[in-house]
Amino acid sequence: MNNRINFYQIHPIINIQDNLVFCNNHNIMLCYRLNLPEIYTLTEKDFESIHDQWFQTLKLLSNGTVVHKQDIFLKKKFDATVLPNNTFLSNATSNYFAEREYIDHNSYLFFICSLGSQSNLPRFSNPFKKTSPKEVDLLNHRIREFKSEVSDAMVYLNNTRKISVVPLNSEEINELTENYFNGFNTNYHTNILLNKKDITIGENYFEVIAVNNEQCFGEEVRTSRTLEKFTSNQFKFHQGYIDGLGIALNENHIVNQIVYLDDKTKWRKILEKNIDELRKSIHFGSQNKVLLSKIENTLAEINNDDSSRVVRSHLNVIFWSNEQKKMRQIATQIKSEFKELDIVPYSPNGEERKLYFLNSYFCFSNHFSDDDLIVTDLKSALCLFLNDSNYKSDTTGILFNDRVYNTPVIKDVWDEKKKRINARNFAIFAPTGEGKSFLANHLLRQFYEDGVRIVIVDLGGSYSKFVKLYPEDHVILKYEEGRNLGINPFFISDEKDLSPDTIHDLTQFLMQLLAMSSTANKSQEVALKKVVQYYYQNVKVGHSLQSFYNFIDQISVEIHHDLKIEVDDLNIKRVLHLLSEYVKGGIYSFLFETTEDLSFQLHDKRIIVFELDEVTKNKEILTVMLKLIKLSINKSIWKNKSDKGIILFDEFAKQLKFENVLESVEFYYQAIRKQNGSIGIILQSINQLPSNDASTSILENTQVIYSLKNEKGYKQLQDRLNLSNHDINQLKSIQNNFTGKRKYSEVFLKIGRESNVYRLEVPPEVYAAYLTDGLENEQIMDYYKREKCMQKAIKKFIKSSN
Repeated sequence: MNNRINFYQIHPIINIQDNLVFCNNHNIMLCYRLNLPEIYTLTEKDFESIHDQWFQTLKLLSNGTVVHKQDIFLKKKFDATVLPNNTFLSNATSNYFAEREYIDHNSYLFFICSLGSQSNLPRFSNPFKKTSPKEVDLLNHRIREFKSEVSDAMVYLNNTRKISVVPLNSEEINELTENYFNGFNTNYHTNILLNKKDITIGENYFEVIAVNNEQCFGEEVRTSRTLEKFTSNQFKFHQGYIDGLGIALNENHIVNQIVYLDDKTKWRKILEKNIDELRKSIHFGSQNKVLLSKIENTLAEINNDDSSRVVRSHLNVIFWSNEQKKMRQIATQIKSEFKELDIVPYSPNGEERKLYFLNSYFCFSNHFSDDDLIVTDLKSALCLFLNDSNYKSDTTGILFNDRVYNTPVIKDVWDEKKKRINARNFAIFAPTGEGKSFLANHLLRQFYEDGVRIVIVDLGGSYSKFVKLYPEDHVILKYEEGRNLGINPFFISDEKDLSPDTIHDLTQFLMQLLAMSSTANKSQEVALKKVVQYYYQNVKVGHSLQSFYNFIDQISVEIHHDLKIEVDDLNIKRVLHLLSEYVKGGIYSFLFETTEDLSFQLHDKRIIVFELDEVTKNKEILTVMLKLIKLSINKSIWKNKSDKGIILFDEFAKQLKFENVLESVEFYYQAIRKQNGSIGIILQSINQLPSNDASTSILENTQVIYSLKNEKGYKQLQDRLNLSNHDINQLKSIQNNFTGKRKYSEVFLKIGRESNVYRLEVPPEVYAAYLTDGLENEQIMDYYKREKCMQKAIKKFIKSSN
């Protein structure tokens, strides 16, 4: 074999049809991409289930089929161009995470069928051997059988909940081939040099460490083991048996897991023969005794289990670096991982290293000889499969960070197509000081920048800073003694706005002011609607509560006759009397005073913030504010069903003290189903939500859960939200890091049945925008008072802090 290979001259692939490859060495193969579960999401039972799914998928494949699972891990730098960058904060975020290093993981599954023999191959054979055209023609019948068999297996695998497969296309297959023999160099093409001393591709050295015979193993293999990183006396995390060779290795490498599906009868005879020979030599070394015990156990499992399948398997790790010193460090790390598994790996040199590298290319996977393969049962071989992967980003959603590299991860908590959830309502749970408002700011800011309309009901002034970054698009409605609320419920910009819905909403508002909302019958409601409609027919400009009051006062005598309204249905004197508190001369007249400049028109704003903290002691004003909230929700969120909308109730426990709030919120939860919207609540503890039918309804319609760290535990959360034990383990593993260069908090996020812990790391600009209290917040607000621009204030704060 030449020491220098230019595979363009002896290309291993003859032809590709869809995901079917015709190789240059007797092989045909089917190629797939594997989608594996996110790291840290699997329990011990999940690993057992996945192991069983693999077994059920592969056990019925024909004798002679070779299955090659290949996991490729490449060091990359985060491409921030995938993130939005069209606003001040999103641009700062994109710049902050650009070029951050992480490990990219891609998993592939190849099925190989060969016309040649699968056993007794020469140990040193040329995998680039060409096949004649006549031999390719003979494959036609076998292709149909092979494709049908593998297709059935893939249908089964795709029906499982955790794993899915997607056929590769010709472009992807050719790219994989080129990358493999080009040493995954992306900036230039090079050739491969296979010397006795080393393998080099471009500037990189390549090495192989393998598990290639039964003597490598200790006592047993398992489907999973404890993940010490996130395990304590109170909770346990699990990882796949060989997961330490996956993402955790944090280096450029490939893990090849190859299984030869053989004839059980043939190998039963061979194993029996080996047992006889070992028994004769058992006194000539302790290793023979250990090997005899392993082979006897394997044979016993085969004989006792009719569903068992004898296989030959091979596991190797290919790794590379441009520094020999680094290569030794990586090799030491890999060997240490094997040592933890009680496995003694093999390091091939010279010709063997070359062949291990070449035969680990998917077209050549069937070229390993018996000397390089482990004879075992299929269940044991499948313990050497990697079964999880990186955090997965959705196409759209909220930006968080993964728990491995702190790189951005996008999670679709809206779920437009309802693939994971039927109700996108959300709840945030965390004690005081753990960052509830910080997280809420993070969610709402990104929702807003994605075009969502937002109404916030707040008691603590937690959102005034973030919304000031969008001066033309927000309004903060906050009660101040003697000042109007800045909102005119009667305002319409055009007669076209006077729809039946508008008349209905305004009627409901008036009924609440008149204390009729809970006692009125249909006849009374219709009567008031007639009066509202009559008002707009006769008054064309200057609409307001004062104008409405003046109008009905002027026509109070004839109104019953003109509109055919009975006095019992609408007592005009009583209406005027009750409204007199809110018009000129009344104690609350200032609330609805209007000016020519109607700058706070609700339907023009995409962020509406109601700050109720100053009015909680004044029941009358609080009642009006709650009525305006309902009206603003109707005008903003319900106005157009095609627009996305969010209603957030912050410090929800305090709001529950207000009369009828819980029932009103329950109404929103029911009504939101018909709208393109979502409702969010924020609580320090789920126990602040009373145990009644209304609360049960709210929780049943809340399918997106956020929880921050809680030192008091999560028992109540588990009980009322039916969280799984693994959900609780994830919650208990939450750890914040507020020191060092990369500060972050961690948040548990559950979307439907899917859950994981994510990190929240933000650039300085975003951190400043989300601050809600403390000296830093006061400093930013001082800058804002001087600059009259929140963006300038944040920039000045960051400059002063450096």
